[in-house]
Amino acid sequence: MSKEIERKYEVLDLRVVEGRLGSRIVQGYIIDQPMTVRVRVIEAEAFLALKSKMQGIERDEYEFPIPMRHAHELLDRYCGTRVIEKTRYRVPHENVLVEIDVFSGRHAGLVVAEIELESADQQFELPDWLGIELTYDRRFSNGALAMSAEIPVVGSSAGDSSTPSAK
Repeated sequence: MSKEIERKYEVLDLRVVEGRLGSRIVQGYIIDQPMTVRVRVIEAEAFLALKSKMQGIERDEYEFPIPMRHAHELLDRYCGTRVIEKTRYRVPHENVLVEIDVFSGRHAGLVVAEIELESADQQFELPDWLGIELTYDRRFSNGALAMSAEIPVVGSSAGDSSTPSAK
């Protein structure tokens, strides 16, 4: 088992990905309780992941490579409309790697950045092209997006964006 420790942010300036190569990702959600079970296809690789519920910014994560044929079967047979499509760009910034997800399909127009950390108390400086922290706003989790036909509005009263500072 590994721990996933991440913070999520609004992206203010999409120019940061200009000229960068991204990886096309399709991921579907099979079940959300008691764990999230997700199948993901990244280019020519496929994975099955089991994730516990978030506890702060941490959760348990089990991820296994699976044959592409199995991934497509799971997506087709068990995910239904609970699928998201995005292109992921990796942008190094000081001591962290910022992964920027540019969504397509029914979530086209949504752009979110994730920063995976080594520990929950890891300090880092936010680049000026990141905005409101979305970590604690469940509407911006990939699982919630897969269940929703609408794009959530950043900073709306429906979500909780009051969080500890990254600095």
